[in-house]
Amino acid sequence: MMGAGKTTVGKRLSKSIGWQFVDLDQYIESATGVSVATIFEIEGESGFRQRETQALKQLATAGKIVVATGGGVVLGPMNRARMSATGVVVYLRASPALLFERTRHDKSRPLLQVADPLACISGLVERRDPLYREVADIIIEANAGLNNAVNSIERAMKSL
Repeated sequence: MMGAGKTTVGKRLSKSIGWQFVDLDQYIESATGVSVATIFEIEGESGFRQRETQALKQLATAGKIVVATGGGVVLGPMNRARMSATGVVVYLRASPALLFERTRHDKSRPLLQVADPLACISGLVERRDPLYREVADIIIEANAGLNNAVNSIERAMKSL
């Protein structure tokens, strides 16, 4: 989910285990030369989701990388299947209240540019949580703190 800490935890985890780190949104921005917000503006959410699926496909077999996906990547059945088949999937679970607190001043998140962002986040969590749980090998509470989250992921990866 947006604001759960995927990029922050992913960077720290990749450094700790010696793997490359890739943020999927930044990967898409680099490939297109424009921001995610611009892609949403021009192509809509469906256009962005198609780009996201293609980028995930490109990265899925790269090996020894930590990929911080966008929060909505889990919506695509092909994406869920690809993530499950090619890597260890970590779900950083967070409450709508925490996600709202972390994202409320961020104007770069197209889905939250609505009259009631907290209600929007609640709806996103309600829709996406079961999908994340479906594919997750590891579930970590996003409010556990950065070091605790990374340590918990590392321990869980060793036991898989």
